[in-house]
Amino acid sequence: MTRPVLLALGGLALAALPGLALAAEPAGLTIVNTLAANGGEAYSLNVQSLLVITALAFLPGLILLMTSFTRIIIVLSVLRQALGLQTTPPNMVLAALALALSVFVMRGVIQQEQSQAIQPYLAGQISFSQAIAAAEPPERAFMLAQTRREPLHLFVDLSGQAYPDTAHVPFTVLVPAFATSELETAFQIGFLIYIPFVLIDLAVASILMSLGMIMVSPTLISLPLKLLMFVSIHGWVLVLGTLANSFR
Repeated sequence: MTRPVLLALGGLALAALPGLALAAEPAGLTIVNTLAANGGEAYSLNVQSLLVITALAFLPGLILLMTSFTRIIIVLSVLRQALGLQTTPPNMVLAALALALSVFVMRGVIQQEQSQAIQPYLAGQISFSQAIAAAEPPERAFMLAQTRREPLHLFVDLSGQAYPDTAHVPFTVLVPAFATSELETAFQIGFLIYIPFVLIDLAVASILMSLGMIMVSPTLISLPLKLLMFVSIHGWVLVLGTLANSFR
């Protein structure tokens, strides 16, 4: 299965949103008006439209496995824990920020897929299978650029097949390799973010111990200090800028 529906959504989902929002009647969506047995009207969709609508249920998983969302949300979660904040910012805010930054990072891929696949498909110039084929190269190039060699070789070996080059690696091998690489990169960035906050905690704990203030929780002193340091150095700008630059 070289071009399953999952690959279609992985290549077209993000790019299709602007185009589908502007199109009043998307190409390929055929509504058939038939006369029901009781004299009323019954409506039915063609099989292709039903497959696309059903496959949209996999859209959250595709965003996690085939975009930059995973790396960004993990780093933001590690940052919140390093600051010592359990529920601030809330999970919904972190997810929305990660989604917005993911769209910003992948804007080049979205533009290529929209110009090469979505717009010609909505205009009726190419078929659905041709749109899938046209949307694959930008997404594949992005994923290959962020995939580490070790995970890619691991899943190529596990597949039991030999591929002449990375351009011919199927998405069934590339997707898990890309997701594994994103996890490794996210944990590396999170480790670097965690170090200065751990040093602040150690310094505060040492000072309290030397003063004999054993009953005072170090968190009460270190939390405002960490927040002050993070805000004074424009921490959100640094973290989000580093995340965006890490995909270049």
